[in-house]
Amino acid sequence: MAAKIKKGDKVVVLAGRDKGKSGEVLQVLPKDGRAVVRGVNLVKRHTKQSAQSEGGIISKEATIDLSNIAVADPKDGKATRVGFKVLDDGRKVRFAKRSGDLIDG
Repeated sequence: MAAKIKKGDKVVVLAGRDKGKSGEVLQVLPKDGRAVVRGVNLVKRHTKQSAQSEGGIISKEATIDLSNIAVADPKDGKATRVGFKVLDDGRKVRFAKRSGDLIDG
């Protein structure tokens, strides 16, 4: 199956404590069916000091299930489903089913 959500997509959270928030996908873990979204599902981690980083309590993004996020429509930013179509030049592209706009240029 082709990936409906990719790194760099703007997505909207559909469920959970961050419902309604939107952000950019930083990483997709297709094997686990999860993704990391900037500013969403923040957790506190107690870290030990190392040569590279300061110690203390840091906030970082935890993964969120792919079923709980949807791609944001390029036109109005609301959640939309994703469809695929093949253009005349042979490229397979994703489009927003809500507005019909192309997601990947």
